Amino acid sequence: MFLELLKKRRSIRQFQDKPVEQEKIDALVEAMLRSPSSRSLNPWEFVVVTDQQVIGELSRSKPHGASFMKNAPLAVVVCADPAKCDVWIEDCSIATLLLHLEATDLGLGSCWVQIRKREHNADQTAEAYVKKLLGLGDEMVVEAIVAIGYAKEEKGEHPHSSLLYERVSYDRYGGKK
Repeated sequence: MFLELLKKRRSIRQFQDKPVEQEKIDALVEAMLRSPSSRSLNPWEFVVVTDQQVIGELSRSKPHGASFMKNAPLAVVVCADPAKCDVWIEDCSIATLLLHLEATDLGLGSCWVQIRKREHNADQTAEAYVKKLLGLGDEMVVEAIVAIGYAKEEKGEHPHSSLLYERVSYDRYGGKK
């Protein structure tokens, strides 16, 4: 069953004009909070955004790859306090993946918007823009934003033939089955 969920999960960038129900938002939050974390330090924090004006402003966080978010009814900003854990990037990434999988399981579409190491414009990083917009403290970092909603587009699973089995080694690098 888990592989079926992975096959269904696709990056969705077009959303219906329909809000995500609170019980589904609660399930998404619970999935993130159940995420494994190195040494259970849980450096991540999440900002759940349903305010369409704020989502619109988030969609302008970087010049490419974020504008589609303006039509999402829900956005989750994935942040961390790096002082809590040296592997905050990994911990945030795991939590974000669980968010994507829970969204898929709930019949929602989602798409990752990279913020860390991206530019808003020539004078400001995307992270600084998001931090100012959301009132995040200086100690916080922003890894990504996940746009979520009911899919307006249908995408089939990636074909089995597209899987990169040639990048899998056995017993040692380059070892084949």
